[in-house]
Amino acid sequence: MPKSLLASRTAMLAAALALVTLVVGCQALQPSAQERTSTSAQVAAKLPGYLRPEQRPDSVALLPPPPSRGSQRAAADLASYEQMRVLEGSARWKLAYDDASLKFPEAANHYACALGFSVDPEATPHLYTLLHRVIIDAGQSTAAAKLKYIRKRPFQETGDPSCVPEDEQMLSTNGSYPSGHASLGFVWGEVLAEVVPDRAAELRERGYQYGQSRVVCRLHYQSDVDGGRAVGAAVMPALRANAGYRADVEAAKLEAQQARARGKGPGKDCAAEAAALRVTASQPGVTP
Repeated sequence: MPKSLLASRTAMLAAALALVTLVVGCQALQPSAQERTSTSAQVAAKLPGYLRPEQRPDSVALLPPPPSRGSQRAAADLASYEQMRVLEGSARWKLAYDDASLKFPEAANHYACALGFSVDPEATPHLYTLLHRVIIDAGQSTAAAKLKYIRKRPFQETGDPSCVPEDEQMLSTNGSYPSGHASLGFVWGEVLAEVVPDRAAELRERGYQYGQSRVVCRLHYQSDVDGGRAVGAAVMPALRANAGYRADVEAAKLEAQQARARGKGPGKDCAAEAAALRVTASQPGVTP
């Protein structure tokens, strides 16, 4: 392999691993992408995933290649992309922006409305840690396919702005297929459904919408998100076979019961979130 190509692939692999362990922020004063990546590396070093690399699913073996240019699958991706254009600036676009952040402690509460209570490191430490650690397993499981295919993201190919322009430079070095966020969104939905089973339907739906935020945000095509969900589904059996994961789930169940007994609410405007999720490409003007 030519040295230039090897160097390029090595850089892309480093970017892929940095991205899928990313703990980024969407704060009032936006930090730079470089600052967020630095935070990511520090957190990842302190909170590893549950699975060893060899225990994670092989995304290359699991998934077909991304749609080839001119194929029916590629046409479907473009049709979905065009349909979503009208959502720019809508409440759903804003929610997609919020969903893009993996900065803790805020990221622990992306699913708070579906969960029915807020998650924090003091009151629900096992649940907080559980949500944090599975980011590594869900995200890094997509890295092999990302590196192999190096698919460009929608904002790169179209020139349209994404909902997170401050991250575009970094994201441009990381393959679009499959989506690490969509893998994580699926895993978070499944993990929380195990912790609070009577809210399973709501939590899985929020997990689905979390993945769709990547399409709304112009960061992924629909097939990237679908592929990410397939990887997330393959991560779950490995997690369930892990003793540390199972122990944390059991501890998190008790914390959830206690939080609900205290009447600890989501701490978010859930009516506004529900209204944003009702905004669709066919009804972009829906408001609370």
